[in-house]
Amino acid sequence: MSKFLASASLLLLLSGTSYAAPMKCSSENMAKTTAMMQTMQDGPNKMAMGKHMGMANSEMSKGNMRGACKHYMSAQQVGMAKPAGGSAM
Repeated sequence: MSKFLASASLLLLLSGTSYAAPMKCSSENMAKTTAMMQTMQDGPNKMAMGKHMGMANSEMSKGNMRGACKHYMSAQQVGMAKPAGGSAM
């Protein structure tokens, strides 16, 4: 039974599920998110994400990790949101 559960959990882990878990709040992950922002298409989501990442960096420099994580999670939510209005062609 435990082999079955281990196999099932490994299969679930390796399968491409549509649910993307938010990354943990750390300076390393914030750097990854900032690098990922550079590849995003310009638009309101990218601008809002940049705003939240800037506020997160500001809070982190003040030593307020709770506030930094709050803004970081907001930036992730904005980054995962679908752009409004579709394509602008």
